Parts: sequence; C-alpha cells; structure tokens
Amino acid sequence: MRVAIHQPNFLPWPGFFHKWQCADVFVALDTVQFEKNEFQNRNRIKTAHGVRWITVPVHYRFPERILEVEIAQGPWPRKHKVMIAQAYARAPFFKELWPKLESLWDDPPRLLRDFNLRLLRALGEMLGCTAEIVLASELGVDDPDPSARLAKIVAHLGGTEYLAGGGAANYMDERPFRERGIRVRRQRVRPIIYRQQHGGFVPNLSALDLLLNEGPRAKNIVRAMGEFA
Repeated sequence: MRVAIHQPNFLPWPGFFHKWQCADVFVALDTVQFEKNEFQNRNRIKTAHGVRWITVPVHYRFPERILEVEIAQGPWPRKHKVMIAQAYARAPFFKELWPKLESLWDDPPRLLRDFNLRLLRALGEMLGCTAEIVLASELGVDDPDPSARLAKIVAHLGGTEYLAGGGAANYMDERPFRERGIRVRRQRVRPIIYRQQHGGFVPNLSALDLLLNEGPRAKNIVRAMGEFA
C-alpha cells in the first residue's frame, strides 16, 4: 500500500504526477502553512518570450494554512487563458487538448485549494494517475512534528510504503516511519527531453507544457522519468 503526500500545487511539474502515478493513495496536504511565492499558486510555462510565471492571485494572511487561502477576484482567469493560448497555439496537441482544459478556468471556486484540485484531477486523468486523492484535512490526523505528521497520515490510511520526494532527505526524519513499520522510498527523477515550442529544451516546467506538446505520449514520458528506491 503505497501512499504519496504533497501540497496541492498549481499546475505542477511532471515529477509531481510521476509520484502520483506510482501511488495507491495520493494525499493532498492542505493542512500545512501556505508558502507565499512558491508553487502553491504559481508555476512556469514556456512562451515566445521565454519562460514565464503564471500566477493565481490570492488573499493571504500569515499563518493561514493552504485550505484557508482564498483566491482574489479579478480578470486573471481570462489572462491565464490568453497567456496559455498564445504560448501553445502551435503545440502539436493544443487544438485537441486545450478545449478540454480551458473551461476549468471558468467560474473558479473561492478557495485556491479547490481550484488547484480541479486542475490536478483533470491533468492527472490525462497523465495516467489513477490513485484516489484524499484531503489531509478530512483525515483528522495532525502532529506538530512534520515527519511524525506524515508518518501518522500514512499509518492512518493503512500504508506500508511512503513515497517521498527526492529532496526529502534534506529535512525528513525517518524514525516516525520506522516506528510504525513503514518503508520510506525516495523519488529519483531524471529529466527526459521532449518536444517543446520556442527554442531549446527547458526542464521542470508545468506538466501543462508536456501535455500540450506530447499529448497521449505524456503519460509514458512521466512514467519513465523516475523511480523510487
């Protein structure tokens, strides 16, 4: 029983979906503090003018958690759609896939978390992610220690393996997992070059870039980009 846990980011990079592909249950960690100017409300796409950030404006007051952050009203959904359309109009699968995604920006929900989940489910389906998404806020599991919190969530779900990100070695304490008989497996990601618009290849963009350029092949590219050890 493999459990992956990650903040519900905005249009995340392909490695996010690789972790989800490999999991039996994927937990959206919406109970931790929102990180301003990180990937929870913005990500990068590739345009004719280079790599650009695409950002969801939010109302945020420290120390609000992800589940509490509200989206700011304004014309940003239309601007997002125009920006994406201009950047990817000539991408091989833009005409096929963008009409299926464009409406996700219509009538966005009040909470950033809910909007991100809307996008994640749509992109995840296209990228072969079949594991159920569970909200951490619905589990009733918490701990002031970050590593213990993760271990408790995995144990609560009956998990036997925790799929950790590659950078987890820098901060995660494995003792709470060992105490519960949970094996920690770390993600190893290798960049795979795929077709892109507008010049030379740039890694680690939003998975939207991969989807619009590679279409049905995108799920196999995500699957081949990493492993857990």
